[in-house]
Amino acid sequence: MHAADADAGLIADGAKVEVLGGGYIFTEGPAVDRDGNVFFTDQPNDRIVKYNAADGSFSDWLKPAGRSNGTFFDKDGNLLACADEKNELWSISPDKKVTVLLSDFGGKLLNGPNDLWIRPDGNLYFTDPLYKRDYWKRDKATQQPGEYVYFFDVKSKKATPVATDLKQPNGIIGTPDGKTLYVADIAARKTYSYSVKPDGSLETKTLFAKWARTA
Repeated sequence: MHAADADAGLIADGAKVEVLGGGYIFTEGPAVDRDGNVFFTDQPNDRIVKYNAADGSFSDWLKPAGRSNGTFFDKDGNLLACADEKNELWSISPDKKVTVLLSDFGGKLLNGPNDLWIRPDGNLYFTDPLYKRDYWKRDKATQQPGEYVYFFDVKSKKATPVATDLKQPNGIIGTPDGKTLYVADIAARKTYSYSVKPDGSLETKTLFAKWARTA
């Protein structure tokens, strides 16, 4: 993407950066509910924070929060979260009841679910890089053969690796029509796009962007 395209399509004329809140260590995983409230994680502080769009207030919505990282709301208003403490995938109901959707793959722990995107039919993709955490009580070595992108079928509760050639997949997002998936490979400093197939598999891997290195 060229700078001119970004200026024209992503940033409103006259927009200014404004600090709304502080006191966080490492913010991640923003997601917006149907009322426009913004939820985000502060993983080192083990909490999910809610920004109230109506009055501009911040509050701890869930603490502890399983060391959640990436989040995304499903169509029923549940907040799905990559809960890194025990390497799980969670669904958190509006009344804060936690359901573990996935706790392992092939009988072994996941490396550490990081980010997810729910496509229009309710099924989802998530990334599983390895970032060794001090709070883990498990073996900190890689649990899976590699750091993969997975497709998760919500009805069968089955996870399937669909991108296995990335160095360290991290951020992930898809287009509203569900036809294109973007994955950031943080170790390679590249972002790729994929065509999404109905069965969850991906095709037509294409380099979308290279990241500039900074000193």
